Amino acid sequence: MASVIHFTIATTAEESPDFRRVLWTGTNTQLVIMTIPPGGEIGEEVHEDIDQILTFVSGVGEAKVGGATKKVAQGDLVVVPAGTKHNFLNTGELPLVLYTVYGPPEHADGAVHHTKEEADEAEESGEDEPPTQD
Repeated sequence: MASVIHFTIATTAEESPDFRRVLWTGTNTQLVIMTIPPGGEIGEEVHEDIDQILTFVSGVGEAKVGGATKKVAQGDLVVVPAGTKHNFLNTGELPLVLYTVYGPPEHADGAVHHTKEEADEAEESGEDEPPTQD
């Protein structure tokens, strides 16, 4: 029998100072928490074959998805369909904290990136690759 994987997700996300931390990776999805510092951003990107759902825990920011811009705050959820250009920016004075689900996984299982710069370096070097499906 499989064990229950359980997170008090808002608390877990709020307690993480890391830019990105992979909490769980399955065959088809991945759960990641992020903390974007004031004035920071995720960075404009496109995931060609990956859908993404982001839920905001605290802070305020902007979601730029497919050419449209919306304000985001605690309790908001944004869907980014595969192939859609997107970026998320912190426009407030406190960290913008969120959790996101990728389908399929986007990052290396268990990856922890303390800063955006560290995350970018890991992606560029190929260190932050999702598990392969055999």
